[in-house]
Amino acid sequence: MKARSVPVRTPAITPEIMLRAYAAGIFPMAESADDPGLFWVEPELRGIIPLDGFHLSTRLARTVRSDRFEIRVDTAFDAVIAACAEAKPDRAETWINPRIREIFGALFTLGHVHTVECWREGRLVGGLYGLSLGGAFFGESMFHRETDASKVALVHLVARLRQGGYRLLDTQFQTGHLAQFGTIEIPRDGYRRLLDDALLHVGDWHAWPASTAMNGREALARI
Repeated sequence: MKARSVPVRTPAITPEIMLRAYAAGIFPMAESADDPGLFWVEPELRGIIPLDGFHLSTRLARTVRSDRFEIRVDTAFDAVIAACAEAKPDRAETWINPRIREIFGALFTLGHVHTVECWREGRLVGGLYGLSLGGAFFGESMFHRETDASKVALVHLVARLRQGGYRLLDTQFQTGHLAQFGTIEIPRDGYRRLLDDALLHVGDWHAWPASTAMNGREALARI
């Protein structure tokens, strides 16, 4: 997939600049976890999951309804982003370098970055993190250590975004994994129009209090 990228010097990127970049439709990546540099990316085709068109298989719905995992929100950012940055047999390289972890950690402290976590028997077994800005949520990365854990986290994310009145769920790129949930690709100009509209609204991440667990049936009811 073609994308425009512009190298930048990492010291120039601050949390404030990061927010401005996302509002302009661009996001940072690194060549690898060991590369200290970052570059801006603006894909020609952008992946989004329409919040009113989320696809959920019958099997996954059963798993969500069973409450196999305990869902927590915003309790373990460092552990979530560290897990997302781990190399795996099917993903030897990761784009999450220390600078990204540092900046997103600062944005988490400021309340712009959030996590949805799956726990079982006291262990973090899956989850995701992303950035919230206006009525847009930019999904960054997800991971799983048990079957379906990242998928269940995504279902709970969509339920929370719908509850909070968000307008846009950005996935950056389309992938085979995300396609099963209804992800679509839209051209850059169309994406910018959706983004501009979403930024005119205020999504309420805490419309469902983070301290109050949302069970599977409640999540499915909101989807």
